[in-house]
Amino acid sequence: MPHHVVALALPGVVAFDLSTVAQVFGHPAEEEYTFAVAAPDGDDVMTSSGFSIGAVHDLDALAHARTVIIPGYRPHHRPHDDTLRVLRNAYQRGTRVASVCTGAFALAATGLLDGLTATTHWQDAGELQRLYPEITVQPDVLYVDHGQVATSAGVAAGIDLCLHLVRRDLGERVAARIARRMVVPPHRAGGQAQYIEPAAAPTTHGFAELTDWIVDHLEQRLSVADLARHAHLSERQLARRFVAETGQTPLQWILHQRVLAARRLLENSSLPMDVIAQRTGLGTASTLRRHLRRETDVTPTNYRRTFRAD
Repeated sequence: MPHHVVALALPGVVAFDLSTVAQVFGHPAEEEYTFAVAAPDGDDVMTSSGFSIGAVHDLDALAHARTVIIPGYRPHHRPHDDTLRVLRNAYQRGTRVASVCTGAFALAATGLLDGLTATTHWQDAGELQRLYPEITVQPDVLYVDHGQVATSAGVAAGIDLCLHLVRRDLGERVAARIARRMVVPPHRAGGQAQYIEPAAAPTTHGFAELTDWIVDHLEQRLSVADLARHAHLSERQLARRFVAETGQTPLQWILHQRVLAARRLLENSSLPMDVIAQRTGLGTASTLRRHLRRETDVTPTNYRRTFRAD
């Protein structure tokens, strides 16, 4: 029998997220799946974009699902206890439960993610971690799959998760066929980390002048001794206070700022890789490649191809 998938549309459902699930599992060409949309009370549901969707089922529809997917919703309040109970019951029956984007907040409220890793949109990862400390939130991945429970990162990462679930169910060939129909890659390089906007160098009250000076001199060889002299502190004092104020050692902080500077040059210039490496103090193109890949899981070439501002 076809694999029945139900999307649970909560109030404020993100239309794109819901459409993603419908495109993968509800398209007429996909005979291996059947698809339905459910809502907590079975009535029309207002989307986060200001229009409503209708013709949805109530929570009883989850009893017939082999997979339940919760699209993102805003504001992501805790769902009603009845909704959480139905989700837990579905899980106990062996139903696979997954979330897209901020749908992770509803899934987290069920307790099914406790003790597991999970992800959501990178902008909301900090709040998810704060509200549900029993979960280890990974803001730099596209999706996390634990078998019977899975979460995806923001917006388009829902496509990555849905195609991954298809690969698990039916194999690579079917997933590739659906990807071609949707005009998306079957596998996307890297994780969500490459999409997190490079932030300006943080300045702390005690080290604002020093950190500004570091960012202005990234192309130079900077040692803890150099920083200590500039800050008029001993090396031991500098190291201790720097960790206390930034959460990183001075050299860790400098390396991170160099990678951020390299990302900005990749986005906004056509400079060769070795020149970018020299200007940011990373030294060589191979060093740039190694550290960028460690932080974003993509190569400099792929990063530039994705984010280059023409």
